Order: sequence, then structure tokens, then C-alpha cells
Amino acid sequence: MKPDRLLAVFALSLCVSIPTFAKTVLPDACGDAKTTFNVSTKVPDGPVGPPPEGQGRIVFIETFDHTPLMTGETTRFGVDGTWAGANRGDSYFVVDLAPGEHHLCANWQKKKDAGVLPLTVEAGKTYYYQAEIHKENNHASGFAGGQSVTVSHVERGFEAGILTEDQGKFRVKASKLSTWK
Repeated sequence: MKPDRLLAVFALSLCVSIPTFAKTVLPDACGDAKTTFNVSTKVPDGPVGPPPEGQGRIVFIETFDHTPLMTGETTRFGVDGTWAGANRGDSYFVVDLAPGEHHLCANWQKKKDAGVLPLTVEAGKTYYYQAEIHKENNHASGFAGGQSVTVSHVERGFEAGILTEDQGKFRVKASKLSTWK
């Protein structure tokens, strides 16, 4: 095989993934893995207000690393084993919950990546749960046709967790409100 073709095959082998047809298994805090959301966003009417009397409020936020090689992804958010909604790109939505322990899930739709955590909700408090999708660069080196070759491959990373009130308010201010079907 010619060196330029060998290099092309090597580069493609790093960048192309073969889909697997294994059943997606998600944590119990999530919803049904087969459920998908079609998300739209809009400019919100105003800031997120306080929760209703006797309840706590969770603001589910997705932040996204905007780079030319990445497009927005849909993240589903679950509470206690049921999907509460979804975000796409820099967006958020709000859910009110009864006080007590709840189990939160953030799942990158159509992927196995999921973040879960327990949260004890207190009446009158607002919590900010963020899923962050960011770029991760991977580099591979090798030899092709007697020449040293380095190929970069961009993958997406996924992290989820609770933000401080200040961080949450800032993220909401910089985001759009999600609606979904």
C-alpha cells in the first residue's frame, strides 16, 4: 500500500467509530433509554423566580463548548427515574419538587454518558444542576511510509454536577429557555 493511502487509512481508523448495537443501560435516576426529545430554545421572559410555597426548584442547565468541529447535543435530565425534560446547546429549564431526597440524572441523548447524584431538596431553595459538554483533543502518533505521523481527533467530554447559586444564576443569564416534544 502506498504511504499516502496508509496514512489516510490510519487517520480514518482514528476518526470513525463503528456503531454498536448493545442495549443502552442507564442509571435508575434516569428515564427510559428509548425516550428521545426534540428540543427548541427561546429567549426567556425574565429571570428564574423562587419556587412555589412548600417546594424546591431545580434548574437543569446544559452548557456547550462552541467550536467549529462541534454541534449542539441534546441532554436529557431525569428525576427519580422519570425524564423531566431536555436541553440542547446553552439552555435550561425548571422543575419544582417536593422537599426530600431525590435522585438526579443527566444523560447525553443517544449516548451512554450519564451523571447521577442524590440531592436533598429543601422548601424555598433553588438548585442548579448542570451538564457540560466540552471538547477533548486526542492525539495519536505512528509511522506511515517511514515517516512520523501525528493525527488529532476531537471527542466530546461530558460532566454533570451541582453549581453554586452564583454560578447557576450566571449560566441561566447566558442561556436560552428550553422547550421540547
